[in-house]
Amino acid sequence: MSSKVYTLEEVAKHNTKDDCWLIIGGKVPFPSLPFFSPAACVPVYKQNRSLLIPQVYNVTKFLEDHPGGDDVLLSSTAKDATDDFEDVGHSNTARAMMDEYLVGEIDATTIPTKVKYTPPKQPHYNQDKTPEFVIKILQFLVPLAILGLAVVVRIYTKSESA
Repeated sequence: MSSKVYTLEEVAKHNTKDDCWLIIGGKVPFPSLPFFSPAACVPVYKQNRSLLIPQVYNVTKFLEDHPGGDDVLLSSTAKDATDDFEDVGHSNTARAMMDEYLVGEIDATTIPTKVKYTPPKQPHYNQDKTPEFVIKILQFLVPLAILGLAVVVRIYTKSESA
């Protein structure tokens, strides 16, 4: 286990598919107590994050194998990803795998206590949907007009032959 301490700024630089690091709190500071498990500490941790030590994990090699896909991990870079990790409800096996990717600890003083919400980027909304609406109306009316014309022709030709 590595005892190197990183700052948030250092960890934030590792945010690509070729180099991906995450910050996840989950190590109990008193490992000698056998009845403590990270899963049991989650409710306590959410109330008081200082009970668990945030760790830094290099998950680059795990990106392709992650069941949720690499985008899930990449979206959790450059921040404390503990809530993202805990909200999914990872198994004890997944938690045990984390030790393999541990590279050090995070200096908790570099993690902001309040994170400014940044809404996800969305495509520009086209308020003028007139062309799309006209196309949909025409897709409905043109076949209807053809059907009406066919009925009229059928009725007209039937009445002349009788």
